Amino acid sequence: MASRQIPEATVARLPVYLRALVDMAERGTHTVSSDALAAAAGVNSAKIRKDFSYLGSYGTRGVGYDVDYLIHQISRELGLTQDWSVVIVGIGNLGHALANYGGFAERGFRIAALLDTDDGKVGEIVAGLEVGHVDDVERWVKEEDISIGILAVPAAVAQDVADRLCASGITSILNFTPRVLTVPEGVTVRKVDLSIELQILSFYEQRRVAEESVRVGTARRRLDAVDPPVPPPGP
Repeated sequence: MASRQIPEATVARLPVYLRALVDMAERGTHTVSSDALAAAAGVNSAKIRKDFSYLGSYGTRGVGYDVDYLIHQISRELGLTQDWSVVIVGIGNLGHALANYGGFAERGFRIAALLDTDDGKVGEIVAGLEVGHVDDVERWVKEEDISIGILAVPAAVAQDVADRLCASGITSILNFTPRVLTVPEGVTVRKVDLSIELQILSFYEQRRVAEESVRVGTARRRLDAVDPPVPPPGP
């Protein structure tokens, strides 16, 4: 990836393509057209062809793309052909769920350490690991060769913990807090805000209800125009 620039939007779509391709491979599919992959990934086929051109993969006319080869290409570009050690900081409900999620290991991410700022949680065993204190983050990063940190702490302490992670050598942070983090140059932050995603879904639900109300109202007016209601009999 250092030899060529791949747009951020393309990088963000590569995991979506990979998930669809892995599903296809598990069903015994060996080749796939851009149209079929587009339908599975929820994008248009022209975008897929453009994205794959950055990988140097153009498919074969009339045949499509080799599924296994695409999986290898995308996995290589995403750095998934090697294992990555990860630290989770913040072992509340969300931290527990993340620590116990088996999908990380399946995709090459090893949860190497669990840390918290609460002395009361230090020493607990979660997902087979003993929770340590965030004060020891530098030691854990060095001993376990950790480069990725997952932040699941309260918003009030998020920046302080992020500062500690960066100072310890962490260069990538997945931020589950609602706080916007300030990090040094060279540190990558990806934000996962579930409340924002729910608000976006709320927007679409509100629009769907409004459109349905308009549709029903229009249908009722048309029906009344064809067969107007009979007025009640007079006295």
